[in-house]
Amino acid sequence: MTFAIITHVPHILEQNQYFAYAPYVREMNIWAKYANKLLIVAPKSNAQKTPIDIRYEHGNVDFIAIESFDVLNVKAILKAILRIPKISWQIFLAMQKADHIHLRCPGNIGLIGSMIQILFPNKPKTAKYAGNWDPKSKQPFTYRLQKWILSSTFLTRNMQVLVYGEWEGSSRNIKPFFTATYHESDKSVIIQRYFNSQICFIFTGALVSGKRPLYAIQLVEMLHKKGYNVTLELYGEGVERNILEDYISKNNLGNIVSLKGNQTQETVKEGYERSHFSILPSESEGWPKAIAEGMFWGCVPVATKVSCVPFMLDYGDRGVLITLDLEKDFRQLETLLKDEILYITMSQKASDWSRNYTLDVFEKEIKKMVAL
Repeated sequence: MTFAIITHVPHILEQNQYFAYAPYVREMNIWAKYANKLLIVAPKSNAQKTPIDIRYEHGNVDFIAIESFDVLNVKAILKAILRIPKISWQIFLAMQKADHIHLRCPGNIGLIGSMIQILFPNKPKTAKYAGNWDPKSKQPFTYRLQKWILSSTFLTRNMQVLVYGEWEGSSRNIKPFFTATYHESDKSVIIQRYFNSQICFIFTGALVSGKRPLYAIQLVEMLHKKGYNVTLELYGEGVERNILEDYISKNNLGNIVSLKGNQTQETVKEGYERSHFSILPSESEGWPKAIAEGMFWGCVPVATKVSCVPFMLDYGDRGVLITLDLEKDFRQLETLLKDEILYITMSQKASDWSRNYTLDVFEKEIKKMVAL
């Protein structure tokens, strides 16, 4: 079976092997187990490989390099108009050769792919919509257009669209799904954390405005000012790094807040294991791995009420749903910090829930879909 992957994720070629963002490749390596050949249509990057890039494990990979684009300003739109015809043709040819078509959405490449797949109604298809599927959420027009096309049983046939959460009014194309990072074999005894020394917070994700890492720092800063012995480690890189460094310096937070940059999965796991809380005050999410991973190791999640996050946190029973009001969020955390038994109970509930969603379970579900 030739398995075509249409994605916006930039790929790096090094020593005749293709590398890309680890969580994405880790998932694609599972899909690839059931294919004889991978046909990857994606942008090619000249950047150097980083600790968060891993390789495809499949031995038979054909890579079709396409140009990336955005529509953020007039100049970018003009460039996109010139690039889209060639990109569309490349995607069409790949779909023509494929036995199974797999789209990665949302994104501009995913949008083009969702349109072109209409021409192949009889081919088996899957799409992974890794963003927020909540129909009530505010999203760019291009995202809403992708969701409409993928939901339409007239335009999109013979496709299963994997989304995070269960949403009322979804068409039969839509399949509630999840994602995972760890195997059953990764499970080990969680060493219970107490509040008798430092209280550790961890943030994992891109340092971009949409993830609101500055708010994470400010919330921990408030706890520090109120007399709590707290620390915050932030794992990830992004355009906000300089802003965060300036804030940390100007507010003398260097002893409690540290920017760790991009690190390997093992290093991040060690960060989770020594942390009491994982914090993610995002503007938008799908199924945030950062939260699920932290819960797997007993971190109590502190996150905004976006997409299926309230479900993941059992509406506050196994985590703290924050409002982005510093005073209110501080009071919520303080209630927990004053009740260690409640914290321990919440930590146990978080890990019990997250450990239901392993890569082993994920692979069984993938196999069912590819075998159809």
